[in-house]
Amino acid sequence: MNARIACALAALAGAGLLGFGYFLQYAKGIEPCPLCLIQRAFFYALIVVFMLAAIHAPRGWGRRVYGGFAMLFAAGGFATAARQVWLQHLPADKVPACGPDLAFMLENLPLARTIEKLFAGSGECAEVKWTFLGFSIPEWSLACFAAFFVFALWLVVKRGLTRLDSLGRALH
Repeated sequence: MNARIACALAALAGAGLLGFGYFLQYAKGIEPCPLCLIQRAFFYALIVVFMLAAIHAPRGWGRRVYGGFAMLFAAGGFATAARQVWLQHLPADKVPACGPDLAFMLENLPLARTIEKLFAGSGECAEVKWTFLGFSIPEWSLACFAAFFVFALWLVVKRGLTRLDSLGRALH
């Protein structure tokens, strides 16, 4: 499979994940917590990178640049999802208190403080509101971000892998 098609499929996968998140929010009434909103932002960033890579179809360094940005966004999403999974597995007496909502923070706090509070998470981030196969939404997000990271890594090293494959065939 060429990188252009693979990137388009990755962008579609990200869009599907976001679409499902919006379905849970608007059809099932599950409101996203602050850490969920940050994860959505990382999914959006990944979709943009993969869409641009699919349109541009870069080779060599261009593919590595797109892959590098995708790895960066996937790692950020992974870290955010990991934080939420950690909060969800804390004992009830160790869960932080719920804080103000995002609109209130944006109106009343400096942007840096709002971002800090968002990344820290709150008690609402520790709630498990939906599961599938025994895994919560952030646990699924964690797995998806890991898969996007591996895919982005493949974009970065793809040419090197092709060279190794060619070398292996030449040796046989």
